[in-house]
Amino acid sequence: MAEPGDHPSAFWQFSLAFYARPTVADACLQLQDSTGVDVNLLLYLLFIATQNRQIDRNDVTHLDTQVKTWREQAVLPLRTLRRRLKTGIEPLPVTTTEALRSAIKRSELDAEHIEQDLLQQSAPASTLGIAATSPSIAARANVAAYGAFLGGLPDSPVKILLDAYTQFRP
Repeated sequence: MAEPGDHPSAFWQFSLAFYARPTVADACLQLQDSTGVDVNLLLYLLFIATQNRQIDRNDVTHLDTQVKTWREQAVLPLRTLRRRLKTGIEPLPVTTTEALRSAIKRSELDAEHIEQDLLQQSAPASTLGIAATSPSIAARANVAAYGAFLGGLPDSPVKILLDAYTQFRP
């Protein structure tokens, strides 16, 4: 597997551009924090929709299985530590640990990039699901399949993401 950033994939470029859109990051983080959404997996579902690929819950289960161990053993521990350092860990003030927090933030981003590479390599978009009539229809179906996998997603952040996706031109 290539080092993160060595050869930025179309998926990585899509993720950076889409996540930078107004309201998208907040909606993703709301879904992550309230329902356990894996934002990288969610972004992959939207990315494959750009290729008119519509998936179902079984596909989501397969994708989640591909990255679950990496997410649980690398991404989540780094995120937890980064968030903990944001408010400080006694007896050290935040100013003392800010450089460490920044380094962990970079490592967390690298871990997420590795997860994205793993998703794309283990399940290329062209091998997933069925052809959809449009990217917007595929995006709605893919997010609904992820919601079914997780036992439901709140309407408001999902609407924000799907509206942003409909207006997005990768």
